[in-house]
Amino acid sequence: MEKRRIDRRQFIRGATGAIALPYFVSSSALGNAGNVAASERITVGCVGVGPQGTGVMGNFLGQKDAHVAAICDVKEPRRQEVQKIVNDHYQTTGCKTYTDFRELMARDDIDVILSATCDHWHVLTALEAVKNGKDVYLEKPMGLTIEQDQALRKAVHRYGRMFQFGTQQRSDGKFRLACELALNGKLGKVHTINVWSPGSSQGGDPTPTDPPAWIDYNMWLGPAPYKPYTKDRCSNALWWFISDYALGFIAGWGIHPMDIAFWGGGKAVTTPLTIEGTGTWPASGVCDTAMNWDVVMKYDSGVTLNFTGWPTKEAWMKRYGENIQSHGTAFEGSDGWVRIDRGGIYASSPEILKAEFAPGDIRLPASGNHVRNLLDSVKSRSKPVSNIDDSVQSDILCHISDIAIRLEQKLKWDPKKEQFANNAAANGRLRRVMRAPWKL
Repeated sequence: MEKRRIDRRQFIRGATGAIALPYFVSSSALGNAGNVAASERITVGCVGVGPQGTGVMGNFLGQKDAHVAAICDVKEPRRQEVQKIVNDHYQTTGCKTYTDFRELMARDDIDVILSATCDHWHVLTALEAVKNGKDVYLEKPMGLTIEQDQALRKAVHRYGRMFQFGTQQRSDGKFRLACELALNGKLGKVHTINVWSPGSSQGGDPTPTDPPAWIDYNMWLGPAPYKPYTKDRCSNALWWFISDYALGFIAGWGIHPMDIAFWGGGKAVTTPLTIEGTGTWPASGVCDTAMNWDVVMKYDSGVTLNFTGWPTKEAWMKRYGENIQSHGTAFEGSDGWVRIDRGGIYASSPEILKAEFAPGDIRLPASGNHVRNLLDSVKSRSKPVSNIDDSVQSDILCHISDIAIRLEQKLKWDPKKEQFANNAAANGRLRRVMRAPWKL
């Protein structure tokens, strides 16, 4: 029986021969997974089980052909709490915990890694996963630099792994519809894409203090520069907004509506572009990422993409209606507009949303559940809806936005070379040094 399980894992990890014949085990052996063939059951390890990680893990727990076998977190109370969630779900005591993600990923019985760590760990954990033959669900945003994104993309392709980015709006039909309307001329010729998201926070007590015993602070810092512990530094409320660990919500939240802009923009948003912008910054505390921003990208294709923080809501309300939310993407064409957010899909006229698609129109991959889509891709070895190539390009748009507002210069971006034209200062921000011994 064990040999058949290994054969199945070898297939999932890229073998191209015949699939081992399925066999069944009792529901008691699977916890409450039910009568699912063990050859179809995908074992999951979760790295970083804060609120976001635990939420996504819950989706894995809800899939009958997935089994969460291990969790990893540098915070002891969190490890214990989430271990109990998993064990209670399966009515077993089999969920093992780890502080060092490398130990979890060395296990041969893990097929998929969910990584929902702090942002500065995203790429390193995903790299370790793919090098160990695991498929990956990676929470957004991707890396702290474009160089990190590129390294992960290269590794995913080199090792033949399935990769799902946590831009789960691609698994929501109304976002797909908005993109298809834009891609297929249902708005006329698209000339403008407007994107907005919540801004970052400020504050945080900068007073150094000893880290509590329940956190492995050195491991939490990892590749980030060493800074004395402060009581707010590692909190889920503020680390998002400290540039040693994240880019702030220009990427942490902005990646969601920006990804939809890229998905629905099609070839028009793959040409060279100029970018410029401004930001507002914290005056005190430990937070140092842009609280708000105003970025303009002008593509050689003729499309303009505007990316702003939420304080511009009044302008968007005047343009698109009062039921607007703090995040969204709007495509504007010569014949009308469509706006999409998690609250709904709206258009300049009802007829746009009733548009019918012809057999030759562009239709995007359909997914109704982001975790389910990955699990199906693990079995079929076909690209998930938020595949690595699209995800890197969407993430890059957030990176160059952050670089533009920090330099306050008009920059030219070459998407093929993935670098700025004739600007050493801007290109110097495409990478950053990691604290030893960590490296790409």
